[in-house]
Amino acid sequence: MRIAISTGGGDAPGLNAVIRAVVLSAHNRGWQCYGIQRGFEGLLGFSGVVPLGPAEVRGITHLGGTILGTTNRGNPFRYIVKQPNGEEREIDRSDDLVAAFQASGFDALVSIGGDGSLQIANDLWKKGLPVVCVPKTIDNDVSGTQRSFGFDTAVSTATEAIDKLHSTAESHERVMVVELMGRYAGWIALNSGVSGSADVVLLPEIPFDIEKVCDKIRMREADGRHFSIVVVAEGARPRDGHIALVERRGVGTVDRLGGMGSQVARAIQDRTGKEVRTLVLGHLQRGGSPTTYDRLLALRFGAAAVRAIADCAFGCMVGLNNATITRVPLEEVVGRSRNVPLDSDTVVTARELGINLGD
Repeated sequence: MRIAISTGGGDAPGLNAVIRAVVLSAHNRGWQCYGIQRGFEGLLGFSGVVPLGPAEVRGITHLGGTILGTTNRGNPFRYIVKQPNGEEREIDRSDDLVAAFQASGFDALVSIGGDGSLQIANDLWKKGLPVVCVPKTIDNDVSGTQRSFGFDTAVSTATEAIDKLHSTAESHERVMVVELMGRYAGWIALNSGVSGSADVVLLPEIPFDIEKVCDKIRMREADGRHFSIVVVAEGARPRDGHIALVERRGVGTVDRLGGMGSQVARAIQDRTGKEVRTLVLGHLQRGGSPTTYDRLLALRFGAAAVRAIADCAFGCMVGLNNATITRVPLEEVVGRSRNVPLDSDTVVTARELGINLGD
């Protein structure tokens, strides 16, 4: 068996652990592995394909990022090419990819990625390409698995940042607004906000009323607590949609879309008169060594993907469900987002702790 491995979309702590598990599990069966560089671009004549054996994956479990590289612009069905006049247009190169896969003599593909990569893999499966997927996203919003690797590390990073903000916020009697990743699902904001003793947590799943947020800050002021920590998922949205969407960058510059954290911070300062500062944690949440939990989960996913190949169980994604690694058909995964249930125990806990969720 000749197995190709691809890592696509945004990076996440634990990708290298998956790669190592796939390579070693395949090697112990007498199979060969190859890494497709930069998502699928390595099969489209750009970055290339590299052989992967025990020597190439030695000592990479604890490393962040991916040794294969990744991109979020390599969709073979909507491949972007630049025209001679400098303009860009999309073309379908999926047939080129399938042909290159077959010409390379590969028997199976392990595609490691989030919702976009899963959609691509499902479409390639429909074209006859034998694929097994591993879910990857720090947002933890992939359907069909209760947990994706990278999430635990991202939450740990965010919680540590929130912990450190408490002392400076209290010293200066400021409101600190922390914007975290989570475009469609607020798992990172919810878990780190509750763990980091935030006063307000705003999620995409719960449209917020900015006045309710300000009421919480005013109540803390009245109680002698002259600082507040507000955690905002990047995809949080106001109930009435009236918070300004454009952020002025300065005289003589072009206005651009402002982040939700800065919008919330400006609204709080205008309404309460409090001094407000904003921190956008950004790609720090993607970086660093994976936690023990993420390393183990990634290794389990990688080994399970090879077992699925051995069973010829293509067109599926491995996932964690009820503490067991399971196989889920891709058609039951793509196009669906795993959002925070509004009646979940963590949401209920946040409310009982007095954390304001904006509603």
